[in-house]
Amino acid sequence: MIKHALCGMVAAMSFATLSISAQSVEGTSYMLPKNGVRFTVKVEKTQYQPGKFCQYSERFMKEKVSQTPNTSYRIIGIDVDKTAMPDTARQFTLIMDKRRSIDHVSLTRGGQLLAINTTAEQPVLPSRVFKPAPKPKRLNPADFMTEDILSAGSTAKMAELTAKEIYDIRDSRNALSRGDADNLPKDGAQLKLMYENMNRQESALTQLFEGYTVKDTTWTQVDFVPEREGSIVLFRFSSHYGLVDADDLSGEPYELTVADEHTATDPMANPDEKKKEDKADIGLRSCLPSKIKVTLAVGGNTVSACEMSAAQFGYVQSLSGDLFGKKQSAQVVFDPMTGSVRSIKSIDLK
Repeated sequence: MIKHALCGMVAAMSFATLSISAQSVEGTSYMLPKNGVRFTVKVEKTQYQPGKFCQYSERFMKEKVSQTPNTSYRIIGIDVDKTAMPDTARQFTLIMDKRRSIDHVSLTRGGQLLAINTTAEQPVLPSRVFKPAPKPKRLNPADFMTEDILSAGSTAKMAELTAKEIYDIRDSRNALSRGDADNLPKDGAQLKLMYENMNRQESALTQLFEGYTVKDTTWTQVDFVPEREGSIVLFRFSSHYGLVDADDLSGEPYELTVADEHTATDPMANPDEKKKEDKADIGLRSCLPSKIKVTLAVGGNTVSACEMSAAQFGYVQSLSGDLFGKKQSAQVVFDPMTGSVRSIKSIDLK
């Protein structure tokens, strides 16, 4: 069953800071961010290989087993993280002339504005790294076959002798547990070792009838940047082929729905504000993000849901150049995820 996942705060962007001196340029181009979601889909692949004596399993072992190789897939988990990246549709130029006390601008390597007149705090970004568990080495049944089994003249005879060997191992183990064995162990450690050896022999020989199964886990990242409300097929999943493209009808659709909760207020909603001309406009902008709800569902059942702030669903507001006067300036820090103002600190230049 797919585990429900909460929305994490991971940014898919480089946070290496680029500092720009106001003395060398009169204007600095920058971008505001937009937000997306990254789904890490964890898929378990199971491969079944029938045993060499599978056709004799019901005859000698009284068990029906599959005689056909099979590969199947299932989703064992989906993690969701928030991502951020520069929005090329929201690119501006910060004017830095002699009237403004701006001597330092911090940008990400992609050109997103991080801070003015201060060094931005660079968040440590957690990353989802798949670390495969070490696989136990599969037992080789041939290593546990007796001379009689190996020298048998037909596959049917080999299967019969192998089944007899398995039953002998079980009888010996039962006799050991009852204390009826001819050679009883001297202590608990020796008893444990004898049990382990018999279990290993039985497991290896039983593979010849039952076959064996190998399981592998893979992580696949699916990125999506919502631009509007609505639903789309994010990907499809097939128990026979695993994760497939959204337009591959061999898989069951996983539908992503984006709903804007309209938590942001338009700073220009007041008609009087629209008429005002900001003579101190230096091209400095920040985001007023809106909250959105992102839901991933399959067959009408929700498998993952999270609420997040998305810059592209909100508004852009102007910050006055009067913040950076000759007598009193300011240090402004922006949220690297949403582009909103995180803090404004006054600086006395007297």
